[in-house]
Amino acid sequence: MRNKIDAVLGKTLVLIMSVMVINVLWQVFTRYVTGNPSSFTDELARYLMIWIGVLGAAYVSGRNLHVAIDILPLRQNEKTQKKLKIIVTILVILFVLFAFVIGGSRLVYISYVLGQQSPALQVPLALVYIIIPISGLLIMYYKISDLKNMKS
Repeated sequence: MRNKIDAVLGKTLVLIMSVMVINVLWQVFTRYVTGNPSSFTDELARYLMIWIGVLGAAYVSGRNLHVAIDILPLRQNEKTQKKLKIIVTILVILFVLFAFVIGGSRLVYISYVLGQQSPALQVPLALVYIIIPISGLLIMYYKISDLKNMKS
């Protein structure tokens, strides 16, 4: 299951990045060649960058490639290293639960209830922000999976 999620997430990130590159190239073309810059490209690039950053964090978290300060664990014995990994993983799960899943869901809900829309694209901002709780759920899935693998 984890490999399938990794594959889908990786392909999604490539797709979003491709759309963003095409979008920025279109912005440059319309600005410098036609002299009439496209009105939506700046906003779309901003939202795609948010999605790449947040989904990328989930992807990197699932691959355990995130930046980590490992000076303390490397100086400990193997048993203590395992305990530290478990503690850090639980703290990450709790942070993601409260910040991404609960906080992000509240942001989506408030944006939806208020009917906020983006200025140029006229898409609901709840649609833009929905990636935060989705990414949080992905990170939680990866970390819970890591916890299960540590204990076995």
